Amino acid sequence: MKAYDFTQGNVLKQLVLFSMPIMLGNALQVSFQFIDSLWIGNLLGAKALGAAAVSSTIVLTVLSFILGLNNATLTILSQQKGKDDEKGMASYINAFVVLLTGLSIGFGAAGFFLSELLLRLLKTPESMIPLAETYLQIQFIGILFLFGYNFISTVLRALGDSKTPLRFIAFAVVLNTVLAPLFISVFRMGIAGAAYSTILSQGIAFLYGLFYVIKHKLVPFSIPRMPKWEESALILKLGIPAGLQMMVITGGMMAIMSVVNSYGEHVVSGFGAVQRLDSLITLPAMAAGTAVNSMAGQNIGVGNFKRVGTIARLGVMAVISCMLVIAVILWVFGKYLMRLFISEPDAVAFGEQYLRWIAFFYPFIGINFVLNGIVRAAGAMLQVLVLNLISFWVLRYPFTALFSAWLGQKGIGLGIGMSFLLSSCAAFLYYRYGRWKTMKLFTAK
Repeated sequence: MKAYDFTQGNVLKQLVLFSMPIMLGNALQVSFQFIDSLWIGNLLGAKALGAAAVSSTIVLTVLSFILGLNNATLTILSQQKGKDDEKGMASYINAFVVLLTGLSIGFGAAGFFLSELLLRLLKTPESMIPLAETYLQIQFIGILFLFGYNFISTVLRALGDSKTPLRFIAFAVVLNTVLAPLFISVFRMGIAGAAYSTILSQGIAFLYGLFYVIKHKLVPFSIPRMPKWEESALILKLGIPAGLQMMVITGGMMAIMSVVNSYGEHVVSGFGAVQRLDSLITLPAMAAGTAVNSMAGQNIGVGNFKRVGTIARLGVMAVISCMLVIAVILWVFGKYLMRLFISEPDAVAFGEQYLRWIAFFYPFIGINFVLNGIVRAAGAMLQVLVLNLISFWVLRYPFTALFSAWLGQKGIGLGIGMSFLLSSCAAFLYYRYGRWKTMKLFTAK
């Protein structure tokens, strides 16, 4: 297996070289929605774009439990890699495959049949519901494909290989880039075409990725078998809080969408475009969080906490620097970035105003990603769940509702920004004073 050893060598160099492919891979992943948004917004209009944005929020909320388990994958496998336990690694990979496949099928079926109910609970404007339901149900059909190739990528990253996943993701993006306009416009399938092009591309990429890693023996996959009880117990012990972390995050975004939806179609459409931009803006922070998770996990596996501290410090410095550059770009070019997605003046004006309010709060969300990634690498999933509950349900949603009630629609950005600042303070306090360093995942043999 190709893998990197993060227990020795130059930390900063490793952080940069390991996180850059992760960031590019995340960017390619986000481009699925980005490409769909460009075509939907320009070919079908702002209403269709808003419908896709609301639907995507629901998909991410349901899917997030499964993808959140990938954080448990990263933690368990990176520690196994640090201990150089290849047999244990293969056994845990089998357990993850069995458990996550069953969960993804169950969530996909439930989401398909409950689509309209979920949209109405989210207070989606009535005029958007038919379009949103169509897009949402098709997305749920393909949820297993999205899970599949994301899981393969996560396993490779846990082993220290962040470059190979680019091959699978790039393949899927190229397919989606070709199929999206073909299905939407040429075949006249409308918003359904955007959804079908995405799941078809992801399905083909998943099969390609599975074939590639087995052929080149990059990951110790085997024919699935029933996992051992202790393996399942550890996965669920870490995975359930990890999955709930992601559901708390995306559930919080759904709650925020209910505030946004109360301001009408132009704000919903503008916020939908902002969300597409946000998925790009946070890429460096997400990549840094994933990178330090894997790097710290290997070092925690061998008990080298001094090096873990170095990883945390350099990770925070790097992400703050990067996010400040992005903040300046948003402040200066916000209006032009919005016009990539929509042309309606009211929707563009809301988006530009939102970006100006929130731009210089983004470095704080970067701190969150890095410090939570460090403590997650130790297995502190329940503690990170609590931090995310504070971030979204004690701070972000209440602040969004409060500031928007005070300042109107422009208060949405300020409320979210203030929550970034305060939640980063909570993350630092736990990193500095919490007991995550004393956690033990595996019993000595």
